[in-house]
Amino acid sequence: MSERKYSLFIRRAIFALLVFAPFHAAAQDKVDTDLKLTLPGISGYAPATGDRGDRPLALGNLKQVTLSAQLTAESPELTQGVIWRVFRPEPGDDGKLPLVADEQGGTRVIALEPGSYLVHAAFGRAGATKRITVGNDEQRENFILEAGGLKLDAVLANGMPIPPSKLKFSIYEAAEGSDGDRALIVPNVSPNSIVRLNAGVYHVVSTYGVVNAVIRSDIRVEAGKLTEATVEHKAAQLTLKLVRASGGEAIADTSWSVLTESGDVVRESVGPFASMVLAEGNYAVVAKNRDRIYQKDFEVKAGQNRDVEVITSEDAADIRSDGSERAAVE
Repeated sequence: MSERKYSLFIRRAIFALLVFAPFHAAAQDKVDTDLKLTLPGISGYAPATGDRGDRPLALGNLKQVTLSAQLTAESPELTQGVIWRVFRPEPGDDGKLPLVADEQGGTRVIALEPGSYLVHAAFGRAGATKRITVGNDEQRENFILEAGGLKLDAVLANGMPIPPSKLKFSIYEAAEGSDGDRALIVPNVSPNSIVRLNAGVYHVVSTYGVVNAVIRSDIRVEAGKLTEATVEHKAAQLTLKLVRASGGEAIADTSWSVLTESGDVVRESVGPFASMVLAEGNYAVVAKNRDRIYQKDFEVKAGQNRDVEVITSEDAADIRSDGSERAAVE
């Protein structure tokens, strides 16, 4: 083919493409528009983590470790109430041990990478820590907590119960520290509640009211047993009133101070009444109303709840605010 004929052929081919291409595209568009495709729906996908949001679904090289706990070697496995925490033994940048996993309940199965870990089992205030090494096979780790329970209550000297709302306990370590104080383990324990503790001796402080009715005692907790202890308070509930005559109405706007025999102030309040629990013993009460000060000595006997009236007409009880005595109140 000559060069002239070849050039003419090329020009005709280009012309044909320009003329017929739009018709081909339109036909193709019509085919695509009329064609109906049936595609399967998009299936749901699995999130990258499990229900708790911190566990990968793909276990990879993770190995199953079964954790169980007993109160004593002879006790059955605990089925609830245990808090499991697994840490890496090397501190992180913040100086704390990184938490790898935590679980609650009884016997639990945790997936861990091979390596060394610190596992802590907490049962109430009782607990135990163990270093474990996870290998290439599944394994089981059992914890003997050597723990028991402590249930506390208190009564008055005559055996009468004390209202739970006025009673609380605090549990301390039995041994004193270098500063002479004991470490507080559990504060504000309600009566008849069960506190789980490691076996041992504990210093228990029982407080009736908020003033000075306090009983201290050392109590031993035995592993695998519930220790129930009841202390006896030698105290009474008193209500102080400033009145013009015995059995009269309490005078408002009265400030109160209660002192021990040695003169130490144990309670101060303001109002027509002053209600409080005091330990057995002798006291003095000072009532101030306007520019008058009245004083009275009284005795608290264990279990004898009563009202103490300070009568303004008593000569010995009426003292001016400047300290001078009056024979009677005008």
